[in-house]
Amino acid sequence: MTDVLLKVEGLVKHFRVRGGVVHAVDGVSFSLSPGETLGLVGESGCGKSTLGRLITRLQAPDRGRIELDGLDITLLSRRALRPVRSHIQMIFQDPFASLNPRSTIGRSLSEPFIVHRMGTTAERRRRVEELLDRVGLQGEHATRFPHEFSGGQRQRIAIARALALNPKLIICDEPVSSLDVSIQAQILNLLQRLKDEFHLSYVFITHDLAVLGHIADRIAVMYLGEFVELADRATLRQRPLHPYTSALFDAVPSPEPRAARSRKRALPTGDPPSPVNPPAGCRFHTRCRFAEDVCAREAPPLRKVESTHWVACHLVTADPAQRPRGPVQMARAGETSAPSRGPS
Repeated sequence: MTDVLLKVEGLVKHFRVRGGVVHAVDGVSFSLSPGETLGLVGESGCGKSTLGRLITRLQAPDRGRIELDGLDITLLSRRALRPVRSHIQMIFQDPFASLNPRSTIGRSLSEPFIVHRMGTTAERRRRVEELLDRVGLQGEHATRFPHEFSGGQRQRIAIARALALNPKLIICDEPVSSLDVSIQAQILNLLQRLKDEFHLSYVFITHDLAVLGHIADRIAVMYLGEFVELADRATLRQRPLHPYTSALFDAVPSPEPRAARSRKRALPTGDPPSPVNPPAGCRFHTRCRFAEDVCAREAPPLRKVESTHWVACHLVTADPAQRPRGPVQMARAGETSAPSRGPS
């Protein structure tokens, strides 16, 4: 086992559509350690789900490199990928759409064992009962069909199927976004328990920063196909440096109405630009009230500003002494003037 379970370098995926090319994922790089959860957050259409499908090789990248436990899986054929599939699984947003409505739950959970030719019929049946028990369901549920379950129960079944082959990595693509709040909490607690029990690693995709506050070790913020900030959970909550990250935090609803009314927010203006024609320079500059001329001319690289903190912003310097106040701090203080170059 290596110290890095997943390594992604310069991953690119474009889709040709009528009228141009969609820049879904544009040069994303990161690594994931065994037992770690990386949260991936951003607005709808920023490329989060596409990135998850690329990592699992459900879609092939145009450029870049994907390594799983030291093995380069970027260009592997379907046959060569088959043994790798047991190490990386995916939980989809809509569990009903991901389950065959004409197959019993027992058949759906047995399918991974059949495909990989594992165990006898009796052994598969016992394994299915064990999986159902692990996710809080009962063995008798194996004879039922997907429509006989609630949304939360169907997501538990999807989780059980992802666990079937004892994977090392699970991509969770907004697994709780379609569930009620109370059910969300149950599923998140279940995922956390299973992670500790099986020493799993997660890439957890969501548009809800509040969800990541419960499950993620590190958080990557994605905007129009690119990472704009990457840091551990505590650092990102306490010191978000990119204006877009600050805007995402400001958009999280407050449970206290009085506090919500008096809250100073720095929300971005307008709608996200089309991924078919992303802006030149910093892709966020058209919605950023702190943007300067350089932001429209040059694309900022994702660079390290602290030991575990990476950000792609021209207004952020690596020297903390030179950035006593910056876009995030000014926005939270309610100031409206743009900062001078450098501090953040």
